[in-house]
Amino acid sequence: MTNKTQTSRNRSQRSNLKVALSMAGLAAGMVGLSYAAVPLYQLFCQVTGYGGTTQRAEQAPDTVLDRTITVRFDANVGRGMDWNFRPVQRKQVLKIGESSLAFYEAKNISKRKLTGTATFNVSPQAAGSYFSKIECFCFTEQTLEPGQLVDMPLTFFVDPDIMNDPQARNIRVITLSYTFFPVKGSAEAATGEGTPKRDGT
Repeated sequence: MTNKTQTSRNRSQRSNLKVALSMAGLAAGMVGLSYAAVPLYQLFCQVTGYGGTTQRAEQAPDTVLDRTITVRFDANVGRGMDWNFRPVQRKQVLKIGESSLAFYEAKNISKRKLTGTATFNVSPQAAGSYFSKIECFCFTEQTLEPGQLVDMPLTFFVDPDIMNDPQARNIRVITLSYTFFPVKGSAEAATGEGTPKRDGT
């Protein structure tokens, strides 16, 4: 074997090794991105209001407009969540920028302790960027003993900046919807997943 042939083979082997290492790095990067995708998507929704995701605020704005808006309340539970869950009030009429207090009611109708977490969104989706919560039961997991009945408070406002958005300023009615699911991995949580069911009043 000549030196020229050996050199050519060495170059080919080094080239193949570089390709293999590059592909391995790409695969590792894709795995990392897949794990980061969910929190990044959640952050994107929180910042932009995409998909009707609501916002979180420390306090209500100083500006309160004369214009009113109606907020309707909706409640659902996922499969395996043996709770009765409903809004105490079906709707509220408030001024834009005004802080308001609403309540949901939850009762554990099972014979075991259940821990749940609430997902939420508003419709129309364009209102998501302007619907802000100051306090909400949805910020933390909720645990109910068998037969326990609780009121779950919610403090919120509609941001006056909604009037500066051509796609949202004509919205007159906003629907706030919650769905409670059992916490996965919890010893108390029921098993089973599926389409959420609308809870009766």
